[in-house]
Formats: sequence, structure tokens, C-alpha cells
Amino acid sequence: MTVTTQKLTFEEYLAYEDGTDNRYELVNGELVVMSVGKGIHAFIINFLAAQITAVLADLEESHAVFSGSIGVRSPRGGRLNTSRIPDITVLPIAQAKQLLDREAVIGFDELPPPLVVEVVSDSTKKEDYKAKWTEYSVRDIPEYWIVDPLKNIVTVCILEDGMYTSHEFRADQKLQSAKLPSFNLTAARVLAGGLS
Repeated sequence: MTVTTQKLTFEEYLAYEDGTDNRYELVNGELVVMSVGKGIHAFIINFLAAQITAVLADLEESHAVFSGSIGVRSPRGGRLNTSRIPDITVLPIAQAKQLLDREAVIGFDELPPPLVVEVVSDSTKKEDYKAKWTEYSVRDIPEYWIVDPLKNIVTVCILEDGMYTSHEFRADQKLQSAKLPSFNLTAARVLAGGLS
């Protein structure tokens, strides 16, 4: 749901405060309320963040995993006043530490996160499959996962020559990730949020 009639600059977005607990993405200069989602949405995010953290512990470079707390600026239709907040964002720890004393938003002049994840809900399905797919590829995010409990499918998008190639996983198929080669969970386990 868009809540502003007047377009905001990115700087105005960073300073915006309306006295509520609402969280907003900035899309083409307009504030869009981030919905809460169903309970399974939260279970998937928490479970997947923990699983990704465990797999990243085996990599040589240290990484941090953030759940819905890091913004990623993205161009949209050539306009620069868009900032998304993925459900999960993975960052090298050195890059994450650069956010300690400033707004937690990855700017255009910074390296993109190596991996972002969106968990689809009724209110986000169009954005997750279309707008964010395009925006994240333009930002050169190497890997974008779309976890869709509505369709019971996990789509792993791998950036190749500036465009995503998608790989769909269902039921007992194990997810395959270029960024997390030792990730060893099935689509069903991810979609159940670890509850099965």
C-alpha cells in the first residue's frame, strides 16, 4: 500500500518518521508499507537465515546474515529513488561493519550483496517475481532466491551476463546455489520453515 502522495527523495526517505512502527520501502519516490505476512513467512525467514548462517560459517570469508533490516538501493525505470529491504540479505562482514554508524542501506557506489532472499506473500508476489527480479539483476546481485509458500516452489536466480537464469526447486529437490554450494536442504524443508 502506497502511503505518500508527494514523491520523496532518497534522503527524505532516510529521514522519514511518522510516529508509527510501520516499515517502508521507497519505490519510485513513494513510501510503500511493508506488510507483516502470515506466520509461515516469519518461520521461513528465521529458519532460512539460520541455515544460511551455518553454511556461511564454512566459507573462508566471514559473512553476516540480516533479516529484513538492510536496505538495497535499486534503479527502477532509470529513476534512483527506490530502496528495497529484502527479507534476507547476506553481506561480507567487512562490508556490514561499514554500516555501523550510518543508515543500513547499500548504496549504488557499494558492492551489491552476494545473496538476497524474498519470501513471497499475497501482497508481494507481483513485486517479488517481476519488479525485484529486474531491479536486483540491474544491481548485479549475483544470487536472488524467491521462496514461494503460495506455489510451493523455491526459485534460485543466478546472475549470468547481467540477467538472471532461474532454477526451480520443488518438494524433495535439494536447492542448488552458486554462492552456497554446500547448502543441503530440500525445497519442502525450506518452505515448511523447518517445521517438518
